[in-house]
Amino acid sequence: MEITNNLAPEFNIKGLFKAFGSNRVLQGVSLDIAQGELVAIVGGSGCGKTVLLNHILGQVEADQGDVLVADHGRDLAPMVDLSQLGTAEMDQLHTHWGVVFQANALFSGSVLDNIHLWLDEIKHLDDAQILDIAKRSLTSVVLPTNDEFLGTDVNDLSGGMAKRLAVARALSMSPNVIFYDEPTTGLDPTSAGQIQDLILTTHEQGNRGGQSLTTLIITHDKDLLIRLKPRTIMLHDGQIFFDGPFKDFAKSISPIIRPYFDRMPVLHTGS
Repeated sequence: MEITNNLAPEFNIKGLFKAFGSNRVLQGVSLDIAQGELVAIVGGSGCGKTVLLNHILGQVEADQGDVLVADHGRDLAPMVDLSQLGTAEMDQLHTHWGVVFQANALFSGSVLDNIHLWLDEIKHLDDAQILDIAKRSLTSVVLPTNDEFLGTDVNDLSGGMAKRLAVARALSMSPNVIFYDEPTTGLDPTSAGQIQDLILTTHEQGNRGGQSLTTLIITHDKDLLIRLKPRTIMLHDGQIFFDGPFKDFAKSISPIIRPYFDRMPVLHTGS
């Protein structure tokens, strides 16, 4: 698949502050992410990783600062300020994003039901189109596409298969951006390794339209970082403490980074 790579901006975050009561979670976070980048955000518990992600997704309103995002719905459109969007505009923006939640966020029903609902409600496709996209998305994450599997209740899936389904559902939207929130947490080592490889393969292949895919990962999995070698951003005390290539992060002797990196769990130890 031919992928269009460029350095056009995907996200432009300016001076983000957020507090919950006396707990100041984000303290002046500024960050630029380009289209097609593979980025991992790391940091200790309570450092603000998930809060930052929720701001980027438009689920939380900042106390101060701006989140500007690319508008993939219009050619050559300027960046849009999330705080200025209404519900309909935000929903339209989200049609270009895919999200894989830590707990997968699958709903009761079959494998096909979980993909069908999103494509029906958001893309307004007919059943034949949805079935075709569902099969292609499942194939891309190495899941079966036969009728028996499509009709399987999601509660009967293993943890690894449920995570793959969550990725397939996100990919079914043919997104320009895909977000992963702790994608390997709770998985056995083999499944964790498979998901790591899947994230990298998906990123490199781009979306169904042949466009580059921006990938943003919230993680505390050392092995994921070692395998993917993403641009690594570390939050510490509500601020960006490190932003650069993973190789520089891994060899840092900073008294903040070194102990954190050494203590990061390795969730997959296979080859």
